[in-house]
Amino acid sequence: MEERLYNQVWGMFEDLARTAAAYRSAVDFAESRMDKELEQALSDPRSRIGGQGDAAREAARARYTQLVDQARASLDRDLDQLAAESEVVEPALPPAFARWDNPCWHAYRVPMEIPMALRLGDLRLPEAESIRIPMLLRLPLERGLWIDSGRTESLDGSFTDSHDMRRLAMDTAVAHAARLLAVYPAGEFTVHVVDPAGSGAQALAPLTQTGVLAGPPAQGAAGVTEVLARLTQRVDLVQMALRGGAPDALPPGFDTSQQLLIVNDFPHGFDDRAVNQLRYLVDEGPSVGVHLMMVADREESAGYGPLLDPLWRSLLRLTAVPDDHLADPWVGHAWTYEPPSVPPGSEVLRQVLTQVAEARRTWNR
Repeated sequence: MEERLYNQVWGMFEDLARTAAAYRSAVDFAESRMDKELEQALSDPRSRIGGQGDAAREAARARYTQLVDQARASLDRDLDQLAAESEVVEPALPPAFARWDNPCWHAYRVPMEIPMALRLGDLRLPEAESIRIPMLLRLPLERGLWIDSGRTESLDGSFTDSHDMRRLAMDTAVAHAARLLAVYPAGEFTVHVVDPAGSGAQALAPLTQTGVLAGPPAQGAAGVTEVLARLTQRVDLVQMALRGGAPDALPPGFDTSQQLLIVNDFPHGFDDRAVNQLRYLVDEGPSVGVHLMMVADREESAGYGPLLDPLWRSLLRLTAVPDDHLADPWVGHAWTYEPPSVPPGSEVLRQVLTQVAEARRTWNR
């Protein structure tokens, strides 16, 4: 069932991409033909005398309108079918694929198996504002996530100051981390946090107060150094075991769960050595179960110059406000990404994380 729903969601994504591409192509053709006909009308001296020119221009515009109306009617038919399909699919999604307002979270139980994918938000196109396609990412994560805290202008033109943007970015990171913790079996996913200045304390409350973190958020340069050293050593140990053909030859009591490091306010608290360790974790970590989630404004690390360009390119950029920065590889549409949102006043995050913490205590007995 999970695989069928996953395939159906991506089928909806591809259908919307194709139907939008067909509509845009038809509109481009209509505009090109109208421009050509108008140019021909203007280039003929005879048509500029009397009403012939006006008639030719009116005819060209009428043909343009007819073609665009036909294309829009075809698009609307396809969108109606997709909307009907979405109304059936969305309520049937399991927690890993579902929005936070889906009733399935009220019946949540800590799973026994790792799901095949995870919902990171929604995708939409300007031609179909009412249709949201779940953005699903296969598990385990193959690349790190970057929650951009630097963008301050929304698509609708509204302005968000830098303080609010940082808060929204951390809220988004916590929602992603909570979902990862919720969809993995008890003890199979561990989250570490580096918050050098402690600025993310309020947003991190659902994680810290329910006790689902590996330890308190690391603060200051010393905290950054300790966490990075520990995770770097972990990557080295697992890589050596795998290269030696003995993946079971790890120290007794070695935690084999997937690891996620959330880094807030990068590069605050990072010296050159810590930056190099972070780049190492980004490059080498995912293949051995160590993943990164950065909450950062790229401009704040501009002092490093091009040194960090590979770091940013290797991360999947997500935003805390809707933003049209994602392009699909098929037709190159600029998709608007909408981050996951918890309903205002909802306690769903805390309730789910409380169950995760309780399942861990039972699992460790």
